[in-house]
Formats: sequence, structure tokens, C-alpha cells
Amino acid sequence: MKRIGLTGGIGSGKSTVANMLADAGFPVVDADQIAREIMEPGSPVLDEVAEVFGTDLIDAYGALDRAELARRAFSSKEETEKLNAITHPAIRAESKRRFDAAEARGEKACVYDMPLLVDLGLHRDMDITVVVDVEVEERVRRLVEKRGLDEADARARIAQQLDDETRKAAADVVIDNNGAREDLAPQVRELVERINS
Repeated sequence: MKRIGLTGGIGSGKSTVANMLADAGFPVVDADQIAREIMEPGSPVLDEVAEVFGTDLIDAYGALDRAELARRAFSSKEETEKLNAITHPAIRAESKRRFDAAEARGEKACVYDMPLLVDLGLHRDMDITVVVDVEVEERVRRLVEKRGLDEADARARIAQQLDDETRKAAADVVIDNNGAREDLAPQVRELVERINS
């Protein structure tokens, strides 16, 4: 089974490409979705996060205040590393389980939608690494207009991520998503052909 790593900076449209690949029939293992699932009320990962970052992050129903966790965990590199040390092993284990299940079903290929694919060196385990690329100013505009972030927050989040040049240097395929959604379709079709070849 081919492993297709899909990544891109925040606001690049990576999820849109992931959805198009899912529509083309490929199962998608979504690291962000797994990250949310491992923090469900009562999970051991959530308990550990609360222990490290404060039990006041958990409300009366056992749910996590994600915005407050983000504020605390992304306040410094050291705090971010503390969160990653708790969550990354759990995300990796669940991702592996889903890849193994796809392989057991006889899937021809499986897509790993992972924002930190290159940052963590996971692209080395992939058969094809795909980077969705968008200019920084366009990403800021989309994050402000479509996700409602304020501009300073959008820029801070982009600045915390791996720079675009390093990400693109690790790519086998770069998908340019600076234009309209229609411009994406032929690029994704080409990628699908490459995966199926």
C-alpha cells in the first residue's frame, strides 16, 4: 500500500485537497481529527494534559477548553514541547493503527493528512510527499476572512510553523493553491494518476 503524506501550512487549503483525494476513493488518516479524538472527555491523554497545564482546563462535563490550552501551550517553545511530548506519541499510535487497518482492507493507497509531516521527519516514511503551497499573505487573508482569526494571531501561527521553503524542499509534489478552487482540480487529478500508476 502506498503511503501519501499530505501537508501544508495553516490556511494553505490542505484539508480541501484531502477531501478531493477522499472523493477520488483514497482513505484519509487525518492527524488533526485524531488529535481532537485523543482529547475526548475521560481519555488518558486529556488527563495527562490537565495534570501538566492545569485541571481548570477541564469543564464540569469533562470537556477541554481548547482555546485556553492553546494559549498556555503555545506561549513558549518549552510549553509547546511539553504538549507535543504528551500528544504526539498517542497521535502516532492511532495513525499507525488506521494505516494498518487500511492495508488489511487491501487499499491501494492511504493519505496521511498531517500538518507537521515534514517538521517531525515523518515524510521519510511516505511513498509520496505532497505539499499544498500558498503565499503567506494569501494564507493570512484566508485565515482572517474564512476562519475569523485576527491578523496578528494568523501571522503568529504561521510564524510558529516550519517555513515554506523547507516544507517544499521535502516535497515530491507541490500543489499550488494560490488561485481558485477550480485551479486545484487538474493538479489533484494529476496527483491521483501518479498515485494509481
